[in-house]
Amino acid sequence: MKALVDCAPLSTQAVIFCSFIIGGLTMHPMLNIAVRAARVAGNVITRGFENRSEIETQVKGPNDYVTRIDKEAEQAIISKIKQSYPTHSFVGEEGGIVAGDEDFKWIIDPLDGTTNFIQGIPHFAVSIALMIKGRLDQAVVFDPIRGELFTASRGAGAQLNGFRVRTSARKDLNGSVLATALPFKHKDRFSDYMTSFNNIFMQCGDIRRGGSAALDLAYVAAGRFDGYWEKGIKPWDIAAGELLVREAGGIVSDFVGGHDTMKKGEIVAGNPKVVRELVKQLKVTE
Repeated sequence: MKALVDCAPLSTQAVIFCSFIIGGLTMHPMLNIAVRAARVAGNVITRGFENRSEIETQVKGPNDYVTRIDKEAEQAIISKIKQSYPTHSFVGEEGGIVAGDEDFKWIIDPLDGTTNFIQGIPHFAVSIALMIKGRLDQAVVFDPIRGELFTASRGAGAQLNGFRVRTSARKDLNGSVLATALPFKHKDRFSDYMTSFNNIFMQCGDIRRGGSAALDLAYVAAGRFDGYWEKGIKPWDIAAGELLVREAGGIVSDFVGGHDTMKKGEIVAGNPKVVRELVKQLKVTE
């Protein structure tokens, strides 16, 4: 990716609409900065992945882990974005809230899929979203191992490595390939989860459990998965992926068809027909 024009750092009072070209599409300047930040974090992560034996793991909670790489990647993201937007605010999985202009809030998961990373499973991603005045506006999900860059700007569609992507055209759950996650942090909820899982599994083609919500949502946006559902997640897990799905022509809801995904910590995503069918099954166990 190469910028055709060089942009000076942008203030929050006025955005300079210089254009960046990637795969024939123009890239919003704020998205361009997010992409740069994701790539910097990706470099931190890939170097760490090559030397995992030297990395100590800390326990944050039941089956919830963090490494030095998570923290270094998050700091790299914030530092890169602050070079251009020093007054913006941040919400990160590892660093919490960084105070600033609340109208411009970056929501960051520096390493979504930490358990995969620790185990040597090459399936994890950097997730960066920008919320402007309470609305998701820019999104990046970057898989540093495969070199896959998923991006979206509100109203401008979603892309994978610069080329437009769309959610699948699946008309119902029959034959669909879905993604979900097990309630590994709250195993006491497993029996309730399995009720809805069983109902959905009996109607779909198959179900995957990858261990990275950001990549699950990116794959839904790209049509690789027909739908996705999960409960017990945080805003940084899904913020970027939610915008990706919406801009790829899909819809996102909570388990009862509402719009409180981040507040409730639950999400259903896919094309409208698949989401409608998933919500119908999930409502039974709500």
